[in-house]
Amino acid sequence: MNVLVLSTMVPFVRGGAEELCDHLVRNLRLARGVEAEAMRVPFSWEPAENLIEEMLIARSLSIVNVDRLIPLKFPAYLAPHPNKVPWLLHQYRQAYDLFDAGQSNIEADPRGDALRGMIRTADDQAFRESRRIFTLSPTGAGRLRRYNGFAAEVLPQPLNDPELFGGGEPEGYVLASGRVGRGKRQHLLVQAMRHAPGLRLVVAGPPDRAEDADHLRRLAAAEGVEDRLTLDLRFLPRAELARLVNGATAVAYLPFDEDSVGYVTMEAFHAGKPVVSTGDAGGVLEIVRDGETGVVCDPTPEALGAALSALVANPARAARLGRDARALLDSRGITWPATIEKLLA
Repeated sequence: MNVLVLSTMVPFVRGGAEELCDHLVRNLRLARGVEAEAMRVPFSWEPAENLIEEMLIARSLSIVNVDRLIPLKFPAYLAPHPNKVPWLLHQYRQAYDLFDAGQSNIEADPRGDALRGMIRTADDQAFRESRRIFTLSPTGAGRLRRYNGFAAEVLPQPLNDPELFGGGEPEGYVLASGRVGRGKRQHLLVQAMRHAPGLRLVVAGPPDRAEDADHLRRLAAAEGVEDRLTLDLRFLPRAELARLVNGATAVAYLPFDEDSVGYVTMEAFHAGKPVVSTGDAGGVLEIVRDGETGVVCDPTPEALGAALSALVANPARAARLGRDARALLDSRGITWPATIEKLLA
């Protein structure tokens, strides 16, 4: 069976979606009788009017010599194929829930309404053509049903390189790893440091845009916390990332209405580290449970500062939450062989 994993790319931008794509192909190749490749289509969402052309490009793709197409993201899943099974990481959320939340690059005017209608129509057609649809979490499945009326089966992503995230003695800092950008809200953590005297924060991950990195640097200076903040704004090799996770007292992850539990959460849990998140973090809250596997608070600097201070000041509590987090992750039994079997069924 020839299997093509189809996704999108922005040159020199790498995050969890790119990691998942690579590991999916690697594990597909381990399945008997399977040949697998990845194809990434360049994608730009600025200005928003470009989305029409981007959709037409995806829709015009001719996918030949492929027995199973597994598209991952908008607009890749618009590509026609008779045996298409999307594993839905992302729709274009700025046309859906992020528009409703006022966090979209699409204007709330007649032209913007027409563009959102075109995106929804294209999505609906692509999903009607699909043999099955998988999402990473109940949050993603619920969003798909609410906005598009399609049912999806939840298929969480397995953790990559779990052997690296074995835990270790906490070194007294809080880690915020993963892609750096407006939707991940690392800026709230920098602002929270003013309300958490003595807190050491490490932000480690590639910025979506140069402006995102500059914003954090300016904010740190304005808040007067530069001496307690480490900014390592690049894509870290897995071993380097694992060392940071294993040495953290806790991990903070604050995405807005995330589609999945997130690799950041899974890496922290496997290392036995609690996760601090917010009540609007979406799929993350599937396993980050307040007082059980981490801390969930309001998305404000004041609430985050109090939560982080309390956790760092009580290492025994942090360790207990981390142990329970690892136990919960293990109980889910999410493996690559079982995931591949579902995608190829």
